Amino acid sequence: MKEIALRAVNMSASLGKRLILSDINLNFSAGRWISIVGPNGAGKSTLLKVLAGLLPCEGTVKFFENDLQTMPPRERAQQLVWLAQDETGALDMQVQDVVMLGRLPMQGLLGGITAQDVAACEQAMQQTQTTEFKERLLGELSAGQQQRVRLARALATQAKVLLLDEPLANLDPPHQIDWLHAIRSQVSNGTTVISVLHELPMALLADEMLIMQAGRVVHQGECSEAATHRALEAVFDQRVRVVQVEGTCAVLPNLLASDARSSNKDPSR
Repeated sequence: MKEIALRAVNMSASLGKRLILSDINLNFSAGRWISIVGPNGAGKSTLLKVLAGLLPCEGTVKFFENDLQTMPPRERAQQLVWLAQDETGALDMQVQDVVMLGRLPMQGLLGGITAQDVAACEQAMQQTQTTEFKERLLGELSAGQQQRVRLARALATQAKVLLLDEPLANLDPPHQIDWLHAIRSQVSNGTTVISVLHELPMALLADEMLIMQAGRVVHQGECSEAATHRALEAVFDQRVRVVQVEGTCAVLPNLLASDARSSNKDPSR
């Protein structure tokens, strides 16, 4: 039986007075890649923040059966990494120094950089193809290159769990494939990866998919299962359809559904 990396029990979360997540119950098995998808406003990013311990919640969140909220911050930072969407900052730092930030939780009170820290950063930069501009300032890079540097920083931590919020933003198709290979490498080494993705074809390449709508989990299942495909189509109002193309799942726009939706809204037609 697979070990559970993250578990939420009767979990709800609010932003101000607005309830965003309601009655969430889920398990994420260790050593798996889980993609989180759903329409805008479904609560995907909020769920990721709660799982990272960055937002308070009602109910319980367990990290390998430890209460996430009571874990010491440094221990949590060593074992669980959160990569935000549209992150800014550190633009005046060299790339290699930004990546080294991922090793801060591993360093002692004196903050000395070890050979292990250097090796972890070099490996992370190789995985993300960022070694070639390691001495450049982050702010000199394109948005896609900056995103790869931030992924390298996350990988350098060598944490048990990676929480990635829209990690493919600004990445061109070749680098999206590189990202996929990097994630698969992490998972093969036992890391649990949980990623919020808008790129549905890429999300279907994960081991498992969590589908959300209006702050609730409406489906959790293997990406290869027909039930997952039908749930994905349903949450997007049948405006997409999952098809098999050369043995791989593809997501196509359902133009007939979109035309019908437009006709219903236009009284002149």
